[in-house]
Amino acid sequence: MAPGKMASWRSTPSAEEKERRNTVGINLETVTDVTSVDYPGHFPGEDHAYSLDRFRAGFSVKFHHNDANDASFSLVGLDASLANAFRRILIAEIPTLAIENVYIENNTSVIQDEVLAHRLGLIPFNGGRDGLRNFLRWHKKPEPGEDPYAGCFDWNTVRLELNVACTVDPDAAPDERDPLRAFRNAHVYARDIKFVPTGRQVEFFGGEDAIAPVNPDVLIAKLRPRQAINLSMHMHKGIGADHAKFSPVATASYRLMPTIKILKPILGADADKFARCFPQGVIGLEKVTQAEAKRAGSGYEGHAGEKKAVVKDAMKDTVSRECLRHAEFEGKVKLGRRRDHFIFSIESTGQWDSDELFVEAVKHMKMKCKKLEQQVVNMAR
Repeated sequence: MAPGKMASWRSTPSAEEKERRNTVGINLETVTDVTSVDYPGHFPGEDHAYSLDRFRAGFSVKFHHNDANDASFSLVGLDASLANAFRRILIAEIPTLAIENVYIENNTSVIQDEVLAHRLGLIPFNGGRDGLRNFLRWHKKPEPGEDPYAGCFDWNTVRLELNVACTVDPDAAPDERDPLRAFRNAHVYARDIKFVPTGRQVEFFGGEDAIAPVNPDVLIAKLRPRQAINLSMHMHKGIGADHAKFSPVATASYRLMPTIKILKPILGADADKFARCFPQGVIGLEKVTQAEAKRAGSGYEGHAGEKKAVVKDAMKDTVSRECLRHAEFEGKVKLGRRRDHFIFSIESTGQWDSDELFVEAVKHMKMKCKKLEQQVVNMAR
């Protein structure tokens, strides 16, 4: 056959074959088929060239829950390289505001200055979204020997103060043993940090929009009478690639969708044991119906009314492989993970809503692609 005619012929795999190729095998002691095979040339006679229309047809997004600080959703029909790129952008490239410089005037607590400054830097803050996104700009770090205040303005620096002194509470009982009752300001919390607006910051961070700790109950230090902390802080914009304190997420992770196939009936006491091999809610117990018991070859013949194990919600599975360790389930169940189904979990630290973070990660990815495209064009020239 002429080469041109051979190239024009294309075969299409069956639905079962597509599912097999798209499943990572979870066995008793091994994990198989971990490498993606949907690229041109791997299967002779099949067209696996990238197509935007094919991607649109196979891609979907489904939210499982969406709270301000915690979101979970599925991306289906995506390659692992893209899913991991989004995860890395979420952790390291979306800017937030955090404490960068701490100017300590007095610290007589038992916590060293360096440790205290480090603890303060890791406290997440929130404020007016319009001010955080559109008003505040990047701060240029001063060169060695330069005045650290010279480049600080209202549009790139936020000032905070912490002034706390511990004293004996005159109203406390003489034999009081609880320091929180015996002393005033025995514990220093994040809520003791005060925002000091300067310039136009009053317009963007006034009232409820004032910059404040996301969790006011974060414990900073413990003091005793005649101990005090007096310091001021400068906050700047930064990204997680520079320091973890700038990362907008507490966690940003994904996992592959688990698949559980019951190949042969699991009945009675075995069904109860099989359900206990999985987290609660993964496996359900149902009664064998009369229709199933009468259907030849179903495996349920003569078992009408007995309990049987069925897959209820595979997404809750942690793929522990416990069921594969029991001889009574050998050959009756097959575990796997779907290669192109990513279950994302994003927990925001407060300055961004969780769903906003992923949209922002997509924007960063588009910007990177445009830069790469321009670089390739320039290189081709």
